[in-house]
Amino acid sequence: SICRADSLLHRNFLCFTNGKYTQVRLCFFQHILALVFAIKEINENSMLLPNVTLGFNIFDNYYNGQFTYNTVLRLLSAKERFVPNFTCDVKDQLVAVIGGLDSETSSYLRLGEKLFLLMFSSMNDKTLLASLYQMVPNEIQQYFGIVHLLIHFRWTWIGLFAVDDDNGERFFQTLVPMLSSNNICSAFIKRTPKWTYVADILDLFLDDLDKFPSLMESKANVFIVHGAPPSMLNLSWYLHMAVLDSNLGKVWIVTEQWDFRLSTYQKNWDIQFFQGAISFSVHSNEILGFKTFLENVNPSWGTEDGFIQDFWENAFSCSMKNYSVITGEEHKEICTGEEKLESLPGTFFEMKMTGHSYNVYNAAYAIAHALHVIHDSKSRSKVAQKNVKVLRFHAGEIVHFDENGELIIHFDITNWITFPNETFNRVIVESNNYVLSSPHYYTKFFFLSDMDFCNDCPEDQYSAPDKTQCIPKALNYLSHEGSLGKALACFSIVFAMTTICVLRIFWKHQDTPIVKANNRNLTYTLLFSLFLCFLCSLLFIGKPTSTTCILRQTAFGIVFSLALSSVLAKTIIVVLAFVATKPGSKIRKWVGRKLGDTIVISCTSIQVCICSIWLFTSPPFPDRNLNSLREEIILECNEGSATMFCLVLGYMSFLAMVSFSVAFFARKLPDSFNEAKFITFSMLIFCSIWLSFGPMYLSTKGKYVVAVEVFSILTSSAGLLSCIFSPKCYIILFRPELNNREQLIRKR
Repeated sequence: SICRADSLLHRNFLCFTNGKYTQVRLCFFQHILALVFAIKEINENSMLLPNVTLGFNIFDNYYNGQFTYNTVLRLLSAKERFVPNFTCDVKDQLVAVIGGLDSETSSYLRLGEKLFLLMFSSMNDKTLLASLYQMVPNEIQQYFGIVHLLIHFRWTWIGLFAVDDDNGERFFQTLVPMLSSNNICSAFIKRTPKWTYVADILDLFLDDLDKFPSLMESKANVFIVHGAPPSMLNLSWYLHMAVLDSNLGKVWIVTEQWDFRLSTYQKNWDIQFFQGAISFSVHSNEILGFKTFLENVNPSWGTEDGFIQDFWENAFSCSMKNYSVITGEEHKEICTGEEKLESLPGTFFEMKMTGHSYNVYNAAYAIAHALHVIHDSKSRSKVAQKNVKVLRFHAGEIVHFDENGELIIHFDITNWITFPNETFNRVIVESNNYVLSSPHYYTKFFFLSDMDFCNDCPEDQYSAPDKTQCIPKALNYLSHEGSLGKALACFSIVFAMTTICVLRIFWKHQDTPIVKANNRNLTYTLLFSLFLCFLCSLLFIGKPTSTTCILRQTAFGIVFSLALSSVLAKTIIVVLAFVATKPGSKIRKWVGRKLGDTIVISCTSIQVCICSIWLFTSPPFPDRNLNSLREEIILECNEGSATMFCLVLGYMSFLAMVSFSVAFFARKLPDSFNEAKFITFSMLIFCSIWLSFGPMYLSTKGKYVVAVEVFSILTSSAGLLSCIFSPKCYIILFRPELNNREQLIRKR
């Protein structure tokens, strides 16, 4: 089906009385392109309006109620002839109307209860219109913002400009009491003539021109301007025609209704009057793809876009081929069609989406989401069409309406910087002091339609970006199939095989002096424990099960304690061996195989007891962590008792610190081959690794927590293996002449 959303967005022509000449207002053409771009996006989004295509017609209102009323009759009847109470055009279906920028002309849009009306100005009597959505924030908010701004800079003597109409009068009646209550005084209140046709406006303009210089010479340095475009063109005309000094030193504060670019309606107008102007502008946001869309705009669209050729001629001062143009110039170059919008100065056309264009974009999406709700409600037979109220949807960012259909969003405070070449730059002031309404919503795109039917996703699922379905969460664990798991498993096997090779070397050369001097039994025990350390890291890789969860930490704790106990025993024996060589020493009887075995068994037994208590009281178990990651379920081993886990790690740290302390004490003993210094270095590496383990363990999530622990196990075990056994293997394999008793006991 095809639905038509008609737009009364102004084309802003200058209509002369002869009716033969129109000129497209350049800067407002972006509003039309924003609508085209939004409709294009909506029609390409099959999830938003499946099997529905939106189209649109754009009508000029010329800021005139009669034109708007005329258009309303056309919308309610046929396109070219008025047949009251009959819709003669059956090819399309009118579903919504987007109003113009001023409330007066939009107030004529009373089209019935089945149509949505979206406006870009505040309405006083909303009871006249059904399904009304106001695409700008409540106007009172910017009045509070103006007062706060004046108080902040201590500006207490100001001048006020507003259009001489109901909106201007309401502006004065609302703002003046607010200013008075804050001790801010008005030097003057100026009502500028309301915009009509050029022939009428000239008479009013000439009447006020003589009075205008005295206002500009007022001692008030701050002027507040209120008025919808193009009525405030009069102000620019006054400034230009009064031949004033552009360096007036005035601060201009303008409300969101006035488009600053109207001050540059003629290319020779001096915009330096407005240097440093401050405006409360409608919040805008950069829309993905819009700039690219603008870069591809081409006058060849003329068959579908009745505005493009007028715009192109006026923007680039050229003439379209085979297109009749009335111009006061004798000659114009032919438009090539290769001209680019980005080459135009910002005073005529901006590549960055303006606030009003952003509201046009949002208005189109508001219609689309309303139709989506209607379609969804009809399919459920739950909600009648007349009760549809879209309160929240996505159009680049989250867009909210309150229960009155007013847009909930803040105003941007914009500082306008002008340049002598008639160009300007607008800078949004980033200050929390002037955020007067809802804060920025920078988040992922999503849309909640029909809140009555919203349901929470199950714990093992998460909502899709468009909030239309629940997606199962992926499993997150250190898998054998993953690159990280494969790498760690390979390192584990390589280090384990290296340990076997070292053990084979020592077994083959067990009768050599260097092997005997380093206590063969403790050496074999240490190598065997390191071999198990490398293999136990494989328990951490793969999907957690009850068996692997129980064995992971307990096997790791016991095997590592065995390795550290062996290192401690070797260190103590080295120290006692040197002390026992002194004449009359009573320690000689303690030095022997039994001492090493006793140290290893007793130290390891303590860890075995700790692990046994852990397994009997609160053993580890496989668990599913559903909350840490939004889109994944973490399969992990719950330690059962964090206290017991810390106790296991703490006991290993104690053994490591004792071994390091004893080895450090014995590092300067006088043999040419002193094993204590190698043990000192190995324990220094070991302690450094496990000290860094804590912060890394606590700062990671999911499979990376397990990977950090596996990495710590492998590197610390490899440190012990390389530092303690590499020097011995080097002598055994490559320097056998040093492998004799005389070399070992020779003092340096």
